[in-house]
Amino acid sequence: MEERRNYNNRPERNFNGPRRFTPRAATTERKFIIGRQPILESFLSDTNIEKILIQKNAQGEGLSEIKKAALDKNIPIQLVPIEKLNGMTKANHQGVLAFISMVKYMDLQEVIDFVVAKGETPFFMMLDGVTDVRNIGAITRSIHCCGAQALIIPDKGVGALNEEAFKSSAGALEHIQVVRVSSLLKAVDTLHLNGIQVFTSEMRADKNVHELDLTMPACIIMGDEGRGVQPFLAKAADYFFKIPMATNFDSFNVSVAAGIILYEGMKQRMFK
Repeated sequence: MEERRNYNNRPERNFNGPRRFTPRAATTERKFIIGRQPILESFLSDTNIEKILIQKNAQGEGLSEIKKAALDKNIPIQLVPIEKLNGMTKANHQGVLAFISMVKYMDLQEVIDFVVAKGETPFFMMLDGVTDVRNIGAITRSIHCCGAQALIIPDKGVGALNEEAFKSSAGALEHIQVVRVSSLLKAVDTLHLNGIQVFTSEMRADKNVHELDLTMPACIIMGDEGRGVQPFLAKAADYFFKIPMATNFDSFNVSVAAGIILYEGMKQRMFK
């Protein structure tokens, strides 16, 4: 009887070697893997999967293993009609197709450990509900320019890190660590357990951004321009701030607001 293979074991991650943390060459081609066994095999390798499309009502061998492994690895699954899959490839897709990610998603605890081991003070940014990929790309550019180390995003409800995001980031997505999590609230818990303080914007906050102490280990949550940070997530924050404006206009664009707070953090850390 053939031994069942465990598709949920992650390869050991070595933060001492240069391979994972050297800049990656950007590509504008969105590649994918088709077929059940090739996708299962990809879970055993270091292949990073962005999203999996599964044909509606598909059945048969391998599907349950794919779904379980995707759940364990926080990989989104989308059920689609067979016509969509047929339109993407002429090959025998067996009702399943997996997009290869353009970025390498990291584990939050491993990123924290790596940053601390380098003797740096964690400075991260978390996005909640930001769907415009151009904004995400611009925010990523500011993260890199201002010396922050990581971007934290949810596996659902955020714009894809696709070709347009790469273009808007001007290559910055090649130089920062991107963490994808199934729950932003659990990510905040992990940050707190590691002594990282969480900040979020609030228009009615007492302090403005220039009054914050951003020299401590910090993570900034930025929300969608319309709804802002979700209330349950905002309640988990340690500090609230506002960005003063000269007029009573609604608010800054989210990428501009992110740039302001990131620059303030960089300024404090460089000249403390």
